[in-house]
Amino acid sequence: MNSFNWDTSFLVDFNLHTGFSETAQVTKRQLSQMKDMFSDKPAVHSILEKDDPVIYEFYELGAPEEAGHLSFGTTILHPGIIGEEYYMTKGHFHTILDTAEVYYTLKGEGYMVMENPEGDTLEMPLRPGEAIYVPKRYAHRSVNTGRKPLIMFFTFGADSGHDYGTIETKGYHKLILEKDGRPAIVDNPHWR
Repeated sequence: MNSFNWDTSFLVDFNLHTGFSETAQVTKRQLSQMKDMFSDKPAVHSILEKDDPVIYEFYELGAPEEAGHLSFGTTILHPGIIGEEYYMTKGHFHTILDTAEVYYTLKGEGYMVMENPEGDTLEMPLRPGEAIYVPKRYAHRSVNTGRKPLIMFFTFGADSGHDYGTIETKGYHKLILEKDGRPAIVDNPHWR
């Protein structure tokens, strides 16, 4: 992995067709790491008996977690369904709750599922060539509703941190399921 000098300018590669980078650090999330995130536990168990698929991966540069720097990279969310639920990212709040984030969809289709601590929810479509602004105070999760990888570029304040624990404990109020071959936004029957 390359080391970047964050006090000067630098260049980094991101393939606009695949989302991959030769110089950024990759993190892969497999189903076994997300087994409690999906609603249909028997379907998860059945898949894990045979395989442990990569649900998504992201490439980032490891920006210093200091005010004034920007974290950025790409997310590649693979296509797939577990039970009726589309593949999704874990989702998170930012540790500094008053942090916004921007995603630009390069390829694929899906939804950004968002909610704030008060329970207000937003579900916005993700389409190539469009950027989505995730407002401060909103947890966010990407969902791939297509048959090809959903590839997005993201950026946010590097000092904001990630709070995955709240979502792991409570889940989201809304789920995106496949119903009659189409995405449907439904209430999460397991929301805590």
